[in-house]
Amino acid sequence: MSGFTTTAIMLHRIHYGDNDLIISFFTPDKGKISIIAKAAKKSTKRFGPILELFSVLQVVCSNGRRQGMMYLQEAALKHSFVDIRTDVKKTAYASYWAELINTWVEEKKTQSQLYDLFLLALEALNCGKISDEMLSVFFQLKFLNINGLSPDLRQCRECGIPVEQTPHTRLIFDLVKGGLQCPECSSGGTGRLTLSKGVLKQLQWIGQHNLETAQRLWFSPPALQESLAFMETFVPFHTGRQLRSLKFLRQIR
Repeated sequence: MSGFTTTAIMLHRIHYGDNDLIISFFTPDKGKISIIAKAAKKSTKRFGPILELFSVLQVVCSNGRRQGMMYLQEAALKHSFVDIRTDVKKTAYASYWAELINTWVEEKKTQSQLYDLFLLALEALNCGKISDEMLSVFFQLKFLNINGLSPDLRQCRECGIPVEQTPHTRLIFDLVKGGLQCPECSSGGTGRLTLSKGVLKQLQWIGQHNLETAQRLWFSPPALQESLAFMETFVPFHTGRQLRSLKFLRQIR
């Protein structure tokens, strides 16, 4: 049987039959792949305790007899991210990002930029040098940028006035129309959020910089909560994904 070896981050797993697992992995060179781990629940010798969410593994996969079916032959642990796994809030954030990727990314479509972003976010979440909330804002902004879904936070989509030039301290973001509106241009309706000028400028700045630079930016607690509320509303709306992990994250936060 032909096969391949690759580095993979575990996104999701479900029970299959009495002893098997179907696992979704995210890889830098093959995109998202779904494979069967035979007897993974029965034999601790074969894979041990390493088939855990968010783990980075070196996996050896083979093509099965059925077309499109792949089997996990070997797996070696590269990074377990123990500090994420032992913290319920960190686990909730990582679960949200993993579910977002798992439901959005097409099978076997390479997304190396998104893989690098996810790995970077997991490493930062595990070491704790940046707040979990700030990191999640960064991850979601970059996720949107990579997938061509970034919101335009620079100006009113109706009259074109830049955010820094408007006399208003708060502007309206219309989810349906996908852009900002100053109060004079707003036509009302549902699906509208209000954002302060300060938050809009900070979100723009984060979107233009890498994590090392972005983590130097300080958010006041209200600004951080406003940013999170916006991102966690915008992302599900524009990806069309209602994620169970996000509901759990909101509950425990």
